[in-house]
Amino acid sequence: MAYLGNVPAQSFISFERQVFTIVNSQTAYTLSHSVTNENDIRLVVNNVVQEPGSGKAYTASGTTLTLSAALVNGTDEMYCVFLGRAIGTVNAPAGSVGTSQLIDLNVTTGKIAADAITNAKIADDAISDEQLDPTVITGQTAETSIATDDLILLSDTSASGALKKMTRANFVSGVGGVNTPAFHAVSSSGQSLSSATTTKINFGTETFDVGSNFASSRFTPTTAGKYFCYSGIDSSWTGSVGGRQNATHFYKNGSSISSTYKHANWSNFYTNDNLDIITTIYLIGVIEFNGSGDYLEIFHYSNASSPSVAGSFGGYKIIE
Repeated sequence: MAYLGNVPAQSFISFERQVFTIVNSQTAYTLSHSVTNENDIRLVVNNVVQEPGSGKAYTASGTTLTLSAALVNGTDEMYCVFLGRAIGTVNAPAGSVGTSQLIDLNVTTGKIAADAITNAKIADDAISDEQLDPTVITGQTAETSIATDDLILLSDTSASGALKKMTRANFVSGVGGVNTPAFHAVSSSGQSLSSATTTKINFGTETFDVGSNFASSRFTPTTAGKYFCYSGIDSSWTGSVGGRQNATHFYKNGSSISSTYKHANWSNFYTNDNLDIITTIYLIGVIEFNGSGDYLEIFHYSNASSPSVAGSFGGYKIIE
């Protein structure tokens, strides 16, 4: 088939010759044109054609000619003839290589070098989970310890599974929550009650009060949540056992929400040598507080004659 248009000028280019200036003790010389290897040139030294190749007279790559032995200036002469050389390099216009061209370069011709595409050329959110190997993280052996400066990766389910990183200190501080506010208080001494009257119990000695939410025998937690609360009350009096009743109450915001009773029978009481009669009532419960004013107190009822009580009161947060 006939050629249409002007014939490329390169078709008429003759082999080019380059004469070198010999430098004593030098084996590396610069070529006028870049070559693929030593077979692209014919090297002549003192009018003798040299054999190309590693371990032979010379090698060449790019614009570097390397001799196997140095020549002597004024005695030796050297030139080369370019049998094949790079005539020119055509670069693609900026921004002209799209997705389809990248696929063709990589899959069809395998021209994309490893690690050639940098982060700057990857658009935000361009890589989806289809291109990610899930075993990169899940397939690894779980760590048995975490160093102070280690970073931990978390998958945020509320943000489309985005990975977030945090330090060990941040991770530990955010796990599990804390059981505070918390307190425990005991009676400083026995408290005399009026018979058949439900009376608030005083706990004058604090064992601990984390959060400073206990005062005047009242627990007022400033953090909302559910709390495990407990109390143990010893009630004593002198006299007949029969017909006596004792009850301990949780009073939330001034009203009874839970209570435990003991009725008068010998199996429920202990009698000391002075014929004082003692009964112990334990009261526990999980109580929810709003964190902005809810409070809890212990009240006790006894219909014995001149009853006296003493005991303990405590609680701590278990869940938000």
